[in-house]
Amino acid sequence: MGKRRKETSFGVVGLGRFGTALVKTLAEAGQEVIAVDKDEQKVKAVRKYTDFAFVVENLNEESLQETGIQNCGTVTICIGEHLDMSILTTMLAIRMGIPHVISKANSQEHGEVLKQLGASVVYPEADMAVRIGKRLISKSTLDYVSLDDDVEVRRIQVGGKLVGATVQELNVRQVYGINVIAVERDHQTNVEFSPQYRFSGEEIIAVIGKIDKIDRFEQDIQQ
Repeated sequence: MGKRRKETSFGVVGLGRFGTALVKTLAEAGQEVIAVDKDEQKVKAVRKYTDFAFVVENLNEESLQETGIQNCGTVTICIGEHLDMSILTTMLAIRMGIPHVISKANSQEHGEVLKQLGASVVYPEADMAVRIGKRLISKSTLDYVSLDDDVEVRRIQVGGKLVGATVQELNVRQVYGINVIAVERDHQTNVEFSPQYRFSGEEIIAVIGKIDKIDRFEQDIQQ
């Protein structure tokens, strides 16, 4: 296998539901993906998405290098169920010089160990629970992306006090300390909207800011 460009190739180690879904998503977006698992049936299942799917029974540095995964820019370790193997594989990936290592964790304690090794950590089940909870609590929240330092990008259905107002009249930056970064309507996203754009109630807006400030904004517009 030839050397891959680190900025465009991805590796996934562990092909459970999370890992398989990640391989599929990346491949369908046109990205090159190396997929690794010890289960031959799981590897066969992802070969419809990538030509670089490998059965690796013993996850050690030599076997990983044989797959070419060290040439990826980002590798995600999706074996959170087995703590010892998750930690070992994360350590190997970092030691191999992979620029961005993401590891799946099943608990806060597991995640702290992975962070100490230098990995970015995801908590799929906890993140999904929070995502669903926010949708249940707020009628306007459609989706969100968490960033560092308690910052979110959140998609909000326009309604309540927003209807009939312009972006400029809302003055959310001054009032709430958040920014409207996009307006979606009729399946089109506009990031260069005018401050005089007047909301009809058929839009979705994307806002960015601190979580508590976005929460206050949502509460206010629904009153």
